[in-house]
Amino acid sequence: MSLNNHVIKRSNPENIAKPVGSYSHVTKISRNAEMYVFSGQIGIDKNDTIPADFNQQVTNTMSNIVEILASQGLSPDHVIKINIWATEEIDWDHFYGIWDQVFGATPPSMTIAYIKGLGLPELKIELDVWAAG
Repeated sequence: MSLNNHVIKRSNPENIAKPVGSYSHVTKISRNAEMYVFSGQIGIDKNDTIPADFNQQVTNTMSNIVEILASQGLSPDHVIKINIWATEEIDWDHFYGIWDQVFGATPPSMTIAYIKGLGLPELKIELDVWAAG
């Protein structure tokens, strides 16, 4: 599927299993695209507060991703890959509720890993975002 930005094409080849979540198996970037690599985005809010609640960290993290993309003139359609690092089990209903609002019907490629800890002890989730535009 081609997105409106003409830089990224996503697909899920029929010769392999369907994605087990809301992501695309393949994300292809056109030759003339610029790559953007962002530092891991965390659940801090605009008041520099990191909430204790995991789902609130998820909500803040996704909002921060939208904002950092906009700072570079990009939209969520420009995201090619997200690596998700979580220290506790993700509430997928909450996560996908926000993910689907942000990324819609053609979400980026994704990897998820559960890990022991992140850069600050209060962090429970961090998303590593790659984009092209």
